[in-house]
Amino acid sequence: MRETAPRRGTERRGPRAVRPAVDLPRHAAYEAVAAVNRDDAYANLVLPVILREQGLIGRDAAFATELTYGTLRHLGTLDAILTSAAGRDVQRIDPPVRDALRLGAYQLLHTRVPAHAAVSSTVDLVRTVGPGATGFANAVLREVAGQDLDGWVSRLAPSPETDPIGHLALAHSHPQWIVRAFSEALGGDLGETTRLLIEDNVRPPVHLCARPGLADPVELADEAGGAPGAFSPYAVYLGGGSPGDLAAVADGRAHVQDEGSQLVATALAVAPVDGPDGRWLDLCAGPGGKSALLGAIAAQRGARLTAVEVAEHRARLVEKATQGLPVTVLHTDGRLVGSEAKLPEEHFDRVLVDAPCTGLGSLRRRPESRWRRQPSDLPALTRLQRELLAAGLRALRPGGVLAYVTCSPHTVETHVSVTEAARRSGTAVDFVDARPLLPAGMPGLGDGPTVQLWPHRHGTDAMFLALLRRT
Repeated sequence: MRETAPRRGTERRGPRAVRPAVDLPRHAAYEAVAAVNRDDAYANLVLPVILREQGLIGRDAAFATELTYGTLRHLGTLDAILTSAAGRDVQRIDPPVRDALRLGAYQLLHTRVPAHAAVSSTVDLVRTVGPGATGFANAVLREVAGQDLDGWVSRLAPSPETDPIGHLALAHSHPQWIVRAFSEALGGDLGETTRLLIEDNVRPPVHLCARPGLADPVELADEAGGAPGAFSPYAVYLGGGSPGDLAAVADGRAHVQDEGSQLVATALAVAPVDGPDGRWLDLCAGPGGKSALLGAIAAQRGARLTAVEVAEHRARLVEKATQGLPVTVLHTDGRLVGSEAKLPEEHFDRVLVDAPCTGLGSLRRRPESRWRRQPSDLPALTRLQRELLAAGLRALRPGGVLAYVTCSPHTVETHVSVTEAARRSGTAVDFVDARPLLPAGMPGLGDGPTVQLWPHRHGTDAMFLALLRRT
């Protein structure tokens, strides 16, 4: 990325009235990265606020965004390089200085910013957040600048012959356990795993969903300066700018939603059912994207959707997302099917169980997630997934269809969870081949009956879909 013309400004931190000037895009990126690492914030939530508060637009905002998301994506590799360059573990560096060095190293190794500009601007930044560390920062960054990224990877990464997973993890900045999980889901194909890791580190386009019956995808693509999606009949790829500035998004005729998410929801809507087809259920509805799409389809077919969400604030998001659609939002626990009249057993014709998961399928959109998730998260999540799926099967009437969906390709969250839950449910079910229910011509859908979408194959998040019919 080309460096933009810097805007100069000052910040107020503590009692000193005058601070050294730091260009605003880098300062904004620093504040976002620091909030993520210090406060467990989410970049997609804090960065827009910071940009707005500092008045950054256009190229300045784009540069700050690139620095923020790029630094967070490549954090693991940057930290390994900084540890070597500093001669001490990066975790022993004062956190504000550490975050500034990460931004500087990212500029040196991943952008077209000239080395002298990356070093001097980062030293200026360190002067504001850790004044006693300017000499240290200058020395570390000059050491980093002594090699390009390939040189550092060759120096620090394990041998690809003796430790291929470790090599890929450092070369493409993913935790080893995630690389191993991806490789297993891809059948051990390290070449394809590499392509997935590369795609995970590329900033994805924004996908919009033109709500059926409310917006035309071609017209929305023209309004958005983008193009219709490759697979979903409702998808539009945003050409640039903020989706909230589009009239169709502002008035509820469209919403932001990954194309893969659209595809799995649509597959449920088009799957054949035996008998009536007017009562649909989304058992884990927040924040409401799939509920909005299913609600729009339901409106065209005289059906009604019940959207369940256990978290109150997310239930409010679902209500907002589905306003004007035939959707009833229930703030309750989806596992309570049969325990209260709100969610009766054997009642619904179509059920969506979009279960909470590790989110490993959307790492390209949530760069900090790869460093926060741990293998120890899996047992609690898989237990919840199986409980929700069992509840969904209880809610499904005989002849109806259920879609089990996760935004993760981890086999424990996909094949293992769905087969175990189906086996233990005490309900007679058959797997439905999901492949014919996706658009014709989609490549790489596997042998069925389940489907795993991939960023490097389909340009979507790594969504998993299993369809079950209750017999």
